[in-house]
Amino acid sequence: MDLGLNGKRALVLASSRGLGLGVAEAIAAEGAMVMITGRDEGRLQAAVDAINARGAGRAHFVVSDLGDQATPALLEDAVGKALGGLDILVNNTGGPPPGPMAGADIAVVQRQFEMMVLRVMDVTARLLPAMREQRWGRVLTIASSGVIQPIPNLGLSNAIRAALVGWSKSMANEVAGDGVTFNMLLPGRIETDRLKELDAANAKRSGRSLEEVADMARSQIPVGRYGMVEEFASVAAFLVSDRASYLNGGMIRCDGGAIKSV
Repeated sequence: MDLGLNGKRALVLASSRGLGLGVAEAIAAEGAMVMITGRDEGRLQAAVDAINARGAGRAHFVVSDLGDQATPALLEDAVGKALGGLDILVNNTGGPPPGPMAGADIAVVQRQFEMMVLRVMDVTARLLPAMREQRWGRVLTIASSGVIQPIPNLGLSNAIRAALVGWSKSMANEVAGDGVTFNMLLPGRIETDRLKELDAANAKRSGRSLEEVADMARSQIPVGRYGMVEEFASVAAFLVSDRASYLNGGMIRCDGGAIKSV
């Protein structure tokens, strides 16, 4: 299936590794120009070199930190210079430290909220007007299955990411008439460095071995395994494509059926 992404211009936040990088690679494989972001210049350069070596879409990078309030303006400027505009925005952020919500340090909550919610809103607000003017755009926000079914010991993530649900749905209602869609993609347990870190934290907290923790988690997933980054990224590439023009305001699960609700 031709997704209609050839020549499109995409910005993928927090994309030097993990899900963000996987999504950037999938979009570039369809012929799009992508800009990836992150704090590690060496990792970004290596990722860009690998994408460009494949010879489909072209990749660029900008070193940036979503913890810095100057980052949205930096990204807006970088997109204009490197891509000449934008068609696709994939909002993605790192996750907060694991732990219960009860007793959470309010200063930590505030810092994480600024990075995971306010920066996303700011970046989107800066880049959205041009999409509306050109009458085509895709905004995809990666969150977590925890916004539907809260995940034990990920209290901050559950709470903070939930704010993006109301925001994304509100935006979807307001701008779809201008040809811009807003959707959310919710990963379950996808095999990434972040997942390994969370499994390790759960093992330490519970006194179980890492393999016991992973086996228990897999047993709760109907497909019986963790997902692969490539599987998740393929869904993302479709959601930002021309083919997904009638998908708007949704929360799409990519979790192997782990969420128990209908």
